[in-house]
Amino acid sequence: MAQETKKGGFHYAYAIVAACIAITCLPCALVLSCAGIFFTPVSTFFGVPKATFTLYFSIVNLAMMCTLPVWGKALSKVDARVTLSAAVVAAGVGLIGMSRCQEMWQFYVCGAVLGIGVAPLIILSVPTLINAWCVKKVGFFIGLCMAFTGIGGVIFNPVGTALINSGAEGWRTAYLVFGIIVLVGTLPFTLLVVRSRPADKGLLPYGADEAPEACANDAATEVEDMPASAAMKTSAFFMLAGFCGLITLNQTIYQFLPSYAQSFAETLPAVAAASGVVASAAMAGQAIGKVVLGVINDKSVKLGICVGVGAGIVGVTLMWLMPGVMALLLAGAFLFGVVYAMTTVQTPLLVRTVFGSADYTNIYSRVSMVGSFMATVAAVFWGFVCDSAGGYPLMFILGYVCMAACAVLAFLSLSWMKKNRG
Repeated sequence: MAQETKKGGFHYAYAIVAACIAITCLPCALVLSCAGIFFTPVSTFFGVPKATFTLYFSIVNLAMMCTLPVWGKALSKVDARVTLSAAVVAAGVGLIGMSRCQEMWQFYVCGAVLGIGVAPLIILSVPTLINAWCVKKVGFFIGLCMAFTGIGGVIFNPVGTALINSGAEGWRTAYLVFGIIVLVGTLPFTLLVVRSRPADKGLLPYGADEAPEACANDAATEVEDMPASAAMKTSAFFMLAGFCGLITLNQTIYQFLPSYAQSFAETLPAVAAASGVVASAAMAGQAIGKVVLGVINDKSVKLGICVGVGAGIVGVTLMWLMPGVMALLLAGAFLFGVVYAMTTVQTPLLVRTVFGSADYTNIYSRVSMVGSFMATVAAVFWGFVCDSAGGYPLMFILGYVCMAACAVLAFLSLSWMKKNRG
C-alpha cells in the first residue's frame, strides 16, 4: 500500500522537483533562453540576413505546436523516464547538429529536431510531474522550477558568448558544448530520478496526509476531473486556449524592450545606453515572478491573475510614460517580467483548476498548441507594429488590450468551472 514518508521527513517529491529544475535549467534554457547569442555570429559567418538564420527558431515553435498532442498522449500512457529521456536526447542531438551545419537548410532541420525535443520539456514536464507528485505547494513548485529557464539563461549566456568569441567558428564550439551539457547534465535525472507517479515509489503525493483545507485554494472543488474528450468541447477550453495565445503574444513584447530603450538615443542617451539593463530587469522580474505567482496561486488563483495582469499594466505604464526616470523604467521592465511569468505558471495552473488533474497532460498539451503557434508569429507581428506609424505607443496600447483580454478569459473560465463543475 502506498504511503507517504513521515511528516517533516524527506519526500521523494523533492527529488522530482530537482529533476524538473535540471530539465528547465539545462535543455530548456540552452535551447530557448540562449538562442539569441547565436543570431549575429552565425548569420555573419554565412553572410545571410539575420531573418534567414532565425527562421530556424520559427521552425522550433512550429515543431513544438505540431508535436505537443503526441507528447501529451505519450506522457499520459508511457513511463515518463522513457518519454522525457527521448526528448532530452532530441534536444541534445539538435544542438550538436547545429554545430555541424554547413547550409541554412540544415539549421532548419535541426530546428525541427530541437522543437520536437524541447516541446514536452518546456511545456509539459514540470506541470505534469508536479501535479502528479504534489497536492500542496503545487504553484510554488511549478513557479520555482520554471524560474530556472531564466536562471539558466543568466548562467549560460555568458558561457556561450565566451565560447563564441573564442575563434572564427566559436559558435560551433558553443553549440557542441551546449549539446553535451544537455545530454550529460539532464539524462541522469530523467533516467534515474524521474518517476511518473508516487505509486511507482510506493508513496502518496506530497501533502496527501494533510487536511484538505491545507492543500486547497479558493477555486478548489470536490468534483470529478474531466477527461480531455469532454473538456475540449467546452467553452472554457477555448477560453483557456485564447488566454494561452494572448499571454504568449503579450510576453513577446519583452524582445522589443531593448529596441524601445534604444529609440531614445537622441533625446535620452542614458536610457539608450542602458538597453541591456532594461532587458535584464525584465528577465529578473520573470524569474522572481514565477515563484511569487506560484505561491499566490496556492492561496488564490483569482489573486494570481490579478497580481500578474496588474503588475504588467503598471509596468507598461511606467515604461511608456516615464522612460526618462531610469529607476521607474527599470521598475516597469521588472513588473512587466511578472506578467511574462504568467505564460508558464498561470496557464497550467488555470487548466488544472478548471479541468482537474486526471487528464491534465492531454488537455494542457492542446491548450499550449495555441501558445506555440502564437510564438511563431508574435515577433513578426510586434515588429510590424513597432515599424508602423503607431510605433512603440501602439505596441504598449495593444499590450494593455492583450492583458485585459487575458484577465477576462481567465475569470470567465473560472466562472464556467464554478457553474458547471462546482
